Amino acid sequence: MSDYFLIAAEISGDHLGGSLMQALKRKDPEARFFGVGGPAMKAEGLDSLFPISDLAVMGFSNVIRNLSRIRARIRETAEAIVRNPPDAIVMIDSYGFSAQVGKRVRKLLPRVPIIKYVSPQVWAWRQGRAKKMRGYFDHVLTLFPFEPKVLRELGGPPSTYVGHPLMERLHELRPSGQEQARRDAKPPLLLVMPGSRRAEIASLSDVFGDALGMIAKQYGEVEVVLPTLPHVLGQVEAASANWPIKPRIVIMEAEKLAAIRNAHAAIAASGTASLELALAHVPHVGAYKVRAWEAFIVRRLVRVSNVLLPNLLLGETVVPEFLQEDCTAGNIADAAIRLLRGGEERERQAAAFGRMDAILETGTSLPSERAAAMVMELLDKSSRAGR
Repeated sequence: MSDYFLIAAEISGDHLGGSLMQALKRKDPEARFFGVGGPAMKAEGLDSLFPISDLAVMGFSNVIRNLSRIRARIRETAEAIVRNPPDAIVMIDSYGFSAQVGKRVRKLLPRVPIIKYVSPQVWAWRQGRAKKMRGYFDHVLTLFPFEPKVLRELGGPPSTYVGHPLMERLHELRPSGQEQARRDAKPPLLLVMPGSRRAEIASLSDVFGDALGMIAKQYGEVEVVLPTLPHVLGQVEAASANWPIKPRIVIMEAEKLAAIRNAHAAIAASGTASLELALAHVPHVGAYKVRAWEAFIVRRLVRVSNVLLPNLLLGETVVPEFLQEDCTAGNIADAAIRLLRGGEERERQAAAFGRMDAILETGTSLPSERAAAMVMELLDKSSRAGR
């Protein structure tokens, strides 16, 4: 029997943690779990130290405003680990929070293996973090196949590609025959996905709403579905109340997946949503916008020409990206209308998305199984080394 301390700071990380816990329990039926997580991890038996929403903070200004609370949570988490040392620690997503906790724990528990599940995007910006990670992470489990090579070249910790969790859910993303018929039917179903964080919703809602007005005038009737999460439902309802096309708002995961399977096209914030849409073979437009001063800082740090995950994986700009000054209703509407009407751009996206499975391939084992196997291997190495 082993004790695992897991940390997830966002909903996507919570799903990752829940799947990892399931896989670990299959290999270690008496495993015990502690840490920080959300609904998925709680369903697998985690008693979270505090609500995951306390850590779901995005953007420089929001981090600064919530700094005292975040620091308190860092101390609380590190103290909980040191008070009852686990056999292994797995830190999912949120590099900033994980790194601060990892630094504190490493000083006091130098022999407990600390595993980072999800690499920070050192291939995109702040490359110096790779080398710093060696001081507090023993191993990194990556979601994308190119990441181990990047970490190695930048002097980062040892790493292993385990695969993206969405590859375990392809059956939930791909349409049935009936759903494919709905994709092709009129009026087309258009997904609008302004993000899951409050700052994203605030910066994109008006632009997306104005784009819908242009689509209605220039294209015609569309059915709009807006997936969101319960903790931001009120904000989303208020932000979309005056949109020219009233969206059908869904908050359950099953409803979101059903909408993806039926969607003809989509407009989405940059992030995991774009990868979900690509794997579901839904042509879409990507957009993102932050405050001007934040954008100035990011531009000085970013080292890649694309930000959407499908484009990064495919090595070409297949999905239109409208960022900052280019994130306008007109640009988004024009691109979305071309996808709704069909033709070369829609066909190009469809063909490119068909290559995604091979790019993210993990052999015969599922990503969560590969991740669990690596966690247990590292735990075993630690034990044999006389931890």
